[in-house]
Amino acid sequence: MVTLILIGLLGGLITAVSPCILPVLPVVFLAGGTGRGEDAGKPARSPGGTEVGGGAADERGSGGTADGAVATAPPAAPARVPRNRRPYAVVAGLVVSFAFFTLLGVTIISALGLPQDILRYVGLGLLVLIGLGLIFPPVERLLEKPFARLPQRQVNKEGGAFALGLGLGLLYVPCAGPVLAAITIAGARGEISSDIVVLTLSFAVGTAVPLLVFALAGRRVAERVAAFRRRARGLRIAAGCLMIVLAVGLALDVTAAIQRSLPDYTSGVQKKIEDSDAARQQLSGLYDNSNKELSRCEDGADELRSCGKAPALEGIDSWFNTPGDRPVDLKSLRGKVTLVDFWTYSCINCQRAVPHLRDWERAYRDAGLRIIGVHSPEFAFEKKRSNVVAGAEKLGVDWPVALDNGLTTWDNYRNRFWPAKYLIDAEGTVRYFKFGEGEYGKTEKMIRELLRQADPTVTLPEPTGRAMDDLAADRTPETYLSNLRIRGYVGTPLVDDRPTAYRFPKGSLPLNKLSLEGTWTAGYEQFTAGKDAKLAFTYRAKNANLVLAGTGKVTVLVNGEATKTISVTGSPTLYRLTDDKDARTARLELRVDEGLQAYVFTFG
Repeated sequence: MVTLILIGLLGGLITAVSPCILPVLPVVFLAGGTGRGEDAGKPARSPGGTEVGGGAADERGSGGTADGAVATAPPAAPARVPRNRRPYAVVAGLVVSFAFFTLLGVTIISALGLPQDILRYVGLGLLVLIGLGLIFPPVERLLEKPFARLPQRQVNKEGGAFALGLGLGLLYVPCAGPVLAAITIAGARGEISSDIVVLTLSFAVGTAVPLLVFALAGRRVAERVAAFRRRARGLRIAAGCLMIVLAVGLALDVTAAIQRSLPDYTSGVQKKIEDSDAARQQLSGLYDNSNKELSRCEDGADELRSCGKAPALEGIDSWFNTPGDRPVDLKSLRGKVTLVDFWTYSCINCQRAVPHLRDWERAYRDAGLRIIGVHSPEFAFEKKRSNVVAGAEKLGVDWPVALDNGLTTWDNYRNRFWPAKYLIDAEGTVRYFKFGEGEYGKTEKMIRELLRQADPTVTLPEPTGRAMDDLAADRTPETYLSNLRIRGYVGTPLVDDRPTAYRFPKGSLPLNKLSLEGTWTAGYEQFTAGKDAKLAFTYRAKNANLVLAGTGKVTVLVNGEATKTISVTGSPTLYRLTDDKDARTARLELRVDEGLQAYVFTFG
């Protein structure tokens, strides 16, 4: 449970600083520093009604002196100025709204028979109303009436800020990783377990921290900068106009164009945390467990693999971009190479990937490539067919699209990401998949290989311009010595967690391939050397490094020549095996003392 909480917190923190939430940040910043118009610029009052800073007021005592003189009351002590709690109210409303409706929104909408995008409309309406309230104080007082019965006056005054947060929470569409995917899918199905509730709450808290910091910064600027204090009324009007403009921009999908133009600077760290081994183990129980053959593949592998028969496209609500909107059966595509793309039209990560898909569709369709988009909704409004069709048209998606509103096909593919691409060969076998953005050059390379396998006589065009830089990178990738995560292994089949004798394969070892000889124990986190243990790896890079632990020595041979002996002591540490001035291709062989543990190769 503690691990699950940490995963949720870290996932929320990353989400709250991703480019997907940029549209709400100006509103959060300004809302944190805009108080009630009737209080702006006015001195605070003491409990007795005396204005602070306006001079001491004279009050008459309950009785006079004997000679009729008037007793003068001492000046009232300055009253404590009420603290502006708007930042907390805005963020609290956003977190409560987002968490509640992410988990229960679909269930509530279905039970009441409401339109799927009703929550989005409610959020847009609230944003407009709050904007009008900042511009016109009577509207703000009207919005705060529902909070009037609360005993504390200061709490009453922040009712509009809390309502603003509720509206933002309904419009908050963050970049989705495995954590948010687990939450939204469980909510869509009504499968609300204790693990899901804990994950949702921890994710919401993680999301709240950066947003609260931003809102508090807005409050601090408003309190400390004299120009803001002098122009408090003008600032409120500007904030109100910004909220209305944001609502219009969200309604017309203008903000998405801005988000697509920004790099996804959090994707790398999000993937390392949310798709780490620990996260995968914690979240695995939240997904359907069918089609285990797909676990033979790993995300973005450097080679094609056999990952089992392609799961069926099942539970599809409807299709479009097909003749007569008729469904597509994967069996009818035998002989073709098929790319199945899981996406949603409002996901910024998916939107940024569409141009690459469009390029591949145009470049390789005549060579035998077919693309199928599986639209698996993240939020309720993404279930509405007209919304999806309009979103696809804006993005230029003209290949067949299946509406997977029940997430049946999502489950069939054991998917965890938006976007996710699965490559299926001409025989109907999954050979490669890529989660999230990036590595487009590698994906295109796999498409080209599968097209050649399907038809050795095919003539392929030059790789698309967007992928040329990726294809130029030829350094050997990081390689884990793990029985589940190893890539490029050849030779005697690995045996899990048991000392086993291995043999190098005959002949030369291909580039980016490694093999074992002697006795090794292949574990989940590391390989442990036994008697006469050797490891060979053909790599390309300037330098090769290996994380090792234990006590003993490692003899390094490069192209058959001994170059150094490394003394290993203690806990896992990175050791430099080779170091050349320029990148080169070489066969690395290690002779490892018994008992040493090897974890991961890295190359520079």
